[in-house]
Amino acid sequence: MKKLLYTLAGFGFLLSSCADDYMDTMPESSTATGTLIESTENAKLAINGICRLMGNQYLSTQGMNGEGTIKTWYGNYPGNDFQKSNLTGWSSIINGTYHERNTSSYDYYPWFYYYKLIVNANAVIVNIENMNGLEADKNFIKAQALTFRAYSYFMLSQLYCHRWVDSNNGSSRGLPLRLDLGSEELPASTLGETYAQIYADLNEAIAAFKASGKKREANDNYSPDLSVAYAVYARAALTRQDWANAANYAALAREGYSLMSNAEYFSGFNTPNSEWIWSVYSASDQTLYYYSFFAYQGSNSSAGACKNYPCAISKELINQIPETDIRRDLFLVPKTEEEVNSYAKTNGKANSNEALYKRAKAEYKDKLNSASLIFAYMQFKHTVVDQPGVGHVNNFRAAEMYLTEAEAKCMLGGKDAEVQNLLVELNAGSGRNPEYTCDKTGADLLEEVKLYRRFELWGEGFDWFDYKRWKQPIVRKTHPEGSFHAQFAITLEPSGENQWTWVFPARECDYNDALNNQYKE
Repeated sequence: MKKLLYTLAGFGFLLSSCADDYMDTMPESSTATGTLIESTENAKLAINGICRLMGNQYLSTQGMNGEGTIKTWYGNYPGNDFQKSNLTGWSSIINGTYHERNTSSYDYYPWFYYYKLIVNANAVIVNIENMNGLEADKNFIKAQALTFRAYSYFMLSQLYCHRWVDSNNGSSRGLPLRLDLGSEELPASTLGETYAQIYADLNEAIAAFKASGKKREANDNYSPDLSVAYAVYARAALTRQDWANAANYAALAREGYSLMSNAEYFSGFNTPNSEWIWSVYSASDQTLYYYSFFAYQGSNSSAGACKNYPCAISKELINQIPETDIRRDLFLVPKTEEEVNSYAKTNGKANSNEALYKRAKAEYKDKLNSASLIFAYMQFKHTVVDQPGVGHVNNFRAAEMYLTEAEAKCMLGGKDAEVQNLLVELNAGSGRNPEYTCDKTGADLLEEVKLYRRFELWGEGFDWFDYKRWKQPIVRKTHPEGSFHAQFAITLEPSGENQWTWVFPARECDYNDALNNQYKE
């Protein structure tokens, strides 16, 4: 499998550019696109290369590592339920103060990264019909490229566009929609037009996947297939408040994917299993070392970002989860008065050789680096396969689709029994909490879905994105109500920091006059 993951270095038009901008896609030194990708066999390598781009280092900056960065810096850090213990030097990104800093690398990175995926996908889409090869292969490859493009535009829309509920039914500013290999100036679409393109790409991808009659290989969890297209559709529809499509595609996406066992749940979230729909590939010979997702979140990582600043769940969230739920055991929850009194309430650090410290070292020694500091509520959900940060990064799994379907059906109304059954299947049926039952209805049922979404998907990059689309304030508290360091214990209102919308990067606006002129009007 590893030999298939090319970086596309041989396809200069895909990875190179004359400028640091997604629109400048064809260096003068490159040969014609049709010469570089002339067969479906080469196109397959191009698709594998796009997969690889999702786990590469970018901008020569530690931590900017494809999809892992989006999950960590943009989904987890600024959220409501995730904390990086005592990492006060990162308070600006954690407290969401960079949204309007258009010259910041934090503002630029997602734009740079996702448009790189889009440009590479476009190269395949534009040229696939003229390639030598079987029609079935053409359909499958084109479907994969369309799925990449739809996913990338969706992720960009979550960051650089307002919430759908604040968009005046989609009339607010969307994204520049580059659908070819051109380099002309391009204005932004509306948000409604952006979603229309995402839907169009996914509809075409689904049709092409079906027409191909092909499936990805059994050991391939990192390239898109029909279930991935369904999953992207479900997540996008949920964010757009398109409840019927969200419920429908979530159900389709999880077909054939069984919920993982308790043993798999405790195995480190670093290797695909029966529940994983799509992931980012990783291996020891391709590690990003201290730049990777797991070098920031792996409890047993040798990276300083993990050893000195363990990731932790909020006390407010974990205390709402029943003690019968096995997922609680993925976190260092103080159980006795002695343990409660054995850590600093200012930052959560456990006192050496006292009760909480001793239990962590004894019960979780296989999930800890020997030099790791111990903090109350620290996580053991994510661990590395190899040091300092090797592990597959999960993008979609069946549990998310259960919760997406449940939330969408709550919003549709009149489907309380169906939602209850989905929650029972996810929690009790899987063995995560054998005693789980649900008889809640209406607004209480929706809150139950949200609660278990927060808990089930903790640390997987959903936190901030969910709170944005729910239009709910982020409220972090210090001891005794909460567990956040005082520097992170703030309230972020939905109306604050440009409605949680990142501004378009200055480097893009300076290059693209059509986009820049929109700001001047």
